[in-house]
Amino acid sequence: MSEPLRHIGEAARLTGVSPKMVRHYEGLGLLPPAPRTDSGYRLYDEAALHTLRFIRRARDLGFGMADIAQLLDLWRNRRRASASVKKLATAHVAALQQRIDELEAMKRTLSRLAAECQGNARSPCPILDDLAQGHPPGMAHPPGCHRP
Repeated sequence: MSEPLRHIGEAARLTGVSPKMVRHYEGLGLLPPAPRTDSGYRLYDEAALHTLRFIRRARDLGFGMADIAQLLDLWRNRRRASASVKKLATAHVAALQQRIDELEAMKRTLSRLAAECQGNARSPCPILDDLAQGHPPGMAHPPGCHRP
């Protein structure tokens, strides 16, 4: 008895990957081209579903498409060294930490600016003043902006 083949909608439901993304992953070569019915519908076997779950989990962890392609190659290669996988993972951890640090800096700045803002009917606004300071030299400040 052969394993069941699933149409794209069922494959999407079983893996948590939208049909659009299933087609996208196939187009990128992350998922092998699916066989088709005589009427052109894609059919997915259990191996394809397993690959889709792998991709979804990697996306949930924030890996980009290039890293996912490398991870899939490593996953499919039974002779791979786990050091290669660890190298990708630790590089991703470092990139995530950098993003976290940047987000925390943004949060601190916005919290400080919001605390400095009177939030009343008057026009001075430290938030807009700070944003205006980021304009290229020589660019005029927006109308109504309070300048120090």
